[in-house]
Parts: sequence; C-alpha cells; structure tokens
Amino acid sequence: MKVIDLIHDKNSRPFSFEVLPPLKGNGTAQLFNTIDRLKVFEPRYINITTHRSEFVYKDLGGGLMQRQRVRRRPGTIAIAAAIQQRYGIPVVPHIVCSGHTREDLEYMLLDLQFLGISDLLVLRGDKAKEDHMFQPTGDGPSHAIELIEQINRFNNGQFFDGTEIKCPGEHFRYGVACYPEKHEEAANMESDMAVLKKKVELGAEYAVTQLFYDNEKYFAFVERARKEGISIPIIPGIKPLAKLNQLSIVPKIFHCDLPEPLYKEAVKCRTDEEIKQVGIEWAVEQCRELLDKGAPNLHFYTVSAVDSICEIAKRIY
Repeated sequence: MKVIDLIHDKNSRPFSFEVLPPLKGNGTAQLFNTIDRLKVFEPRYINITTHRSEFVYKDLGGGLMQRQRVRRRPGTIAIAAAIQQRYGIPVVPHIVCSGHTREDLEYMLLDLQFLGISDLLVLRGDKAKEDHMFQPTGDGPSHAIELIEQINRFNNGQFFDGTEIKCPGEHFRYGVACYPEKHEEAANMESDMAVLKKKVELGAEYAVTQLFYDNEKYFAFVERARKEGISIPIIPGIKPLAKLNQLSIVPKIFHCDLPEPLYKEAVKCRTDEEIKQVGIEWAVEQCRELLDKGAPNLHFYTVSAVDSICEIAKRIY
C-alpha cells in the first residue's frame, strides 16, 4: 500500500516515526536497534532523513587550514532499501533541495525507482551553516516547489534537461512539510499557507508538521488550512522533551514555543531523567488529545527520544 492509503486506513495503527542514517563510518546496529524497539507498535511507515554536505576546516599545521566538504550522514537511499528489505515496513526517504544539483536529484530518483521505493517526503532542507540564507547548489532547486515540479516532470517521462525517459517507471507519490507556527523564513502565516497550498495543487498528498508542543496551534493551523481549501491529511510531528538543554535548544532550532504549563514543570527539573518524565507525561496527553480530535496519524521524531517514544506508544496505543 502507498503511504497515503495507509494514512487513510482505519485498520492500521496511527503511528510512524523518523530515523537518521548512521554517522559516516558507523554501522547500522544502533539504527536497527531503534527500529527493533519501535516496530512492535506496528508503524505505518518509517521516514529516513537526508543530510547535506558541509564545509569543515582541517588544520594542516604551520598556520595552514584546508577547506573540505564532508557529508556526515550519507546513505539515505541505501538505508531506506535496507529497512524495507529487513523489516518489510514501507519507507519514506527525504529528498531535499539542499546541497544537490538537479542532476544529483535525478540520479536519486532513478536509484529509488530501481529499488522500488516510490514514496517520498519532499523538502527544501536546511541552509548550509556558513550561509546567512539558503543558497541552491549549482542549478539545484531553491525551494520545495521547484523540486516537486522536477519530480512531476520525471513522473511524466521527462528528464530535467527535457529529454524523454524511454522506460518510465512507477510514479513517485509524496508528502511535504508544514509549519503550525510558521516557517522561520516566511514573512507571515498567510504567505506560508500559500506555499503549502501550492504544494498541494502540484500533487502533495499529505503534510507533516514541524514539531510543536501546543496542540491549539496545530488545531488552529488545520482549521486555517481547511478554510484555504487544503484538504489533505495534516500529520502532527511529535518530539518529547528528553534533556535539560532542550529547553533552550528546541525553541531556537525548531522555532516553536513551549506552552507555559510545560515550561513551568520543565524548569523545576534538575536532571535529564526528571525532564524526560515531564516530556513523556506532556506528550502522552498531547497525543491523546490529537487522536481524540481527529489527527490522522502521529509522527515521532526519534533523535534523543527513543526511550520516551516507546513509553508514550505503550500508553496511547
């Protein structure tokens, strides 16, 4: 079944999660351990993130530095194939504009097609750390809409240079990202919603939100989207607080607010274990309300939170 069919399937458990490929040079043991622990909750699908290359500086001695491009987490496509083969669970690799030319992206699509992987999450991706604002790589797309347009042309039998694909394969289906508290670079919520609407008009079948902790912002976002004629499923993204430093890091990186009741409980904590328990309790109530009020699925971000997600899933499923 395609991911959109699983999302609509009332007989499947409304649960999915996202994993990262291993760091370069590391094996798959930790990744597979995460999946082994979470597969008991019968996930509808598993997302695999994609990470761009970054520049680092190597000290050559004598005051000389060498600038090198490093990709810390390669292997998204291979990991997606390995998960699908090992577990038989549908996989959704991220495909991103960030760090890729149009030719790079086309080769990814070809590889995925050869592997029989046809569900994608289409994203712009993060800007490079050295850039003040997002910069495309070469002729690469500047935002997700341009990448969607390239995928649509590929689906319609055309390479990015306009030549014909002689043997078109199965069409790619895709979801996209959305932001209940507005994308950090959007001028306002109106312009941000207009971008989501365009993605849907081009073929996005569902949207997954950036993580959030205030359900009212999710419900208000969904209501606003429906008024704009956006009818696709909007899936809440959940990441429980699990470490003390996340009190400052999470709002800064993900541009989301911590509700006052959650913050008041969190600042009382003195250890990671204490805040982990606060995060679990908050997320359990958050998830129950989301499901009770019609959320089509719950999508969990697993980084630093696998133990918490296991406990949350035990309580709500």
